[in-house]
Amino acid sequence: MNKVYVVGIGPGSADGMTEQARRALSAADVLCGYTVYIDLVKGLFPEKRILTTSMRQELKRCREALNMAAEGQTVALVCSGDAGVYGMASPLLQLASEYPEVEVEIVPGVTAALSGAALLGAPLGNDFCVISLSDLLTPWDEIEKRLRLAAEGDFAVCLYNPGSRNRADYLRKACDILLAAGKSPKTRCGWVREIGRPGQKRRILTLEELREEAADMFTTVFIGSSSTVFMNDWLVTPRGYGNL
Repeated sequence: MNKVYVVGIGPGSADGMTEQARRALSAADVLCGYTVYIDLVKGLFPEKRILTTSMRQELKRCREALNMAAEGQTVALVCSGDAGVYGMASPLLQLASEYPEVEVEIVPGVTAALSGAALLGAPLGNDFCVISLSDLLTPWDEIEKRLRLAAEGDFAVCLYNPGSRNRADYLRKACDILLAAGKSPKTRCGWVREIGRPGQKRRILTLEELREEAADMFTTVFIGSSSTVFMNDWLVTPRGYGNL
């Protein structure tokens, strides 16, 4: 079958994988993806052929998946979270027009904004936005503009890729931008690390405290709106039902 499934496998554990994703992986002849994500699923499908590539080889990975499908294989191109949210759906579809004989199916998954929010409570209970702090593909001035406008609009904000070895101060910079744009230092926030994987951790704290935190690529950060509150050990952005 000339087909590529682009599969979001969720946060990492088998429990976080949708049944649709599991069916797509089961139907595939080949599992293709970044090594870290393939390692999360290959134990569930030991009979499958595996093809891995390293980080920053996304287009090569998509091209290889499409080439194998063009040769008659059914391929599952694997990514964490949701395939369409900072995932592999976009780059694969950019190349897919060159392979008219290949059928593509995008299989949604549970992105970190949702799985992380569930661990903290309900920080995304009202309007929110998701912003990546990685400037590998997006210039920092565009990221800064998006942060500023999110603060001015009083959105709750979920931050992906808040730090790395080469971007150790990016979370602090983002907090400073949000503070300068009007977010209160007492804004309720939280972070989750290694969602759904061994070593999972969570913390709720204020924006001024968050500014002093270290974060890496496996951390997802949540910054509340002006209505976000701490309720016991939960981070909650009310829907507003109490105002009806």
